[in-house]
This record gives sequence, C-alpha cells and structure tokens, in this order.
Amino acid sequence: RSIRDYTEDPVALEHLALILWAAYGITEPRLGFRAVPSAGATYPLEVYVVVGTRGVVSSVGAYLEPGVYKYDAHRHSLKLVKEGDYRRELAEAALGQPWVEEAPVSIVVFAVFERTTRVYGERGRVRYVPMEVGHLGQNVYLVATALGYGCVVVGAFYDDRVKAVAGAGAGEEPMYIIPIGVPARRHYVAFEDVWNYITSKRTGA
Repeated sequence: RSIRDYTEDPVALEHLALILWAAYGITEPRLGFRAVPSAGATYPLEVYVVVGTRGVVSSVGAYLEPGVYKYDAHRHSLKLVKEGDYRRELAEAALGQPWVEEAPVSIVVFAVFERTTRVYGERGRVRYVPMEVGHLGQNVYLVATALGYGCVVVGAFYDDRVKAVAGAGAGEEPMYIIPIGVPARRHYVAFEDVWNYITSKRTGA
C-alpha cells in the first residue's frame, strides 16, 4: 500500500542498506546484473537518498549526517553529495506534498536515458526506462513493507528543482521520489479477507 503518514522514528541504517540493495544493488557479481531487469543490461538509473535530521540511525545509536547521498551499487555504499537537511526543499519541488518533508528518508531515482536509447532508440525512452523505474519502485515497496516501513511513489514534481536539490549529474533526469518511514498507522488485510472478496465475486453475492 502507499503510505503517506509517518511517525518521527528513524529508519535503521541496515534496513536502508537492504532497501537500496533491493532497489538497484548487484545480485549477480560475475556479470554485474542488478536487482531489477534492464533492457540490454544498460542500467540507466541512478539512485540518490535524501536523509533528514535524525532520519537514519545505526545499530549503535549513531545518526547518519543529514544530507543528499548517491548510492554506489558496485561498492554498496553511499557517497555524500550535499550536507544538510533538504527535505523541505525536496517537498517544495514536489508541489508541496507534505509526506516528502515528513518522511525521514526519501529515495530519488534519476534516469540517464542515453544509456538505453543508444541501443534501443526512442523505444528505450518511452518504454524500457519507465519499465525499469517501475521495477525498482516495486522492489522498494516490497522490501520496505517487509521491514516494517511504509512508502509512496511520487511523480508530481518540478524536474529542474528536484535536480537542483539532489545535485544531480549531467544527463540525469528525475523519475521518482519515494518517501520512506515508519507508518503512523499500520495497514493490514488478512488472506481470509481477500478470499472472502474473491468468493463473493464468484457467487455474485
């Protein structure tokens, strides 16, 4: 489910690491394949993380410095791009959506279209790269939920302002903002409820 309301609790560093690995990490070291299918293994995406003040905590209780980080999949590490808490600026770039500012962490996904279009042409831009972004987003949803967090994919934003907030590199175009945090309210549906729904539709009840 898309979750937009979060507590003030931080995200655990080891959980953020697992979410990032599931989003775009290396899963086949011999060939460098990643956690999502990519047309021709062109891997056009770049993943940034906007961390708020006291937004990410380590197992020893130390907080990750607020800032904008870039995920290095091959080293499975974060590289600091900009120091400071940029959640408000990111929310303003996202048309003022409050959950972007309130979440302790937001993953921001960019695409370098040329990596894919040089192989597949315009079809890479309109079909293959957006498909890959969707694969990444679903992985984030599944792993974040499994770890007890909630998230929501955001596509409404001013591209140039998101690029400026993230300090994005040349040719990187924003595709997704994904706020992540501990849900203020848990969403739970039992399998029994789903089965009751299905049987009611089958019987016309």
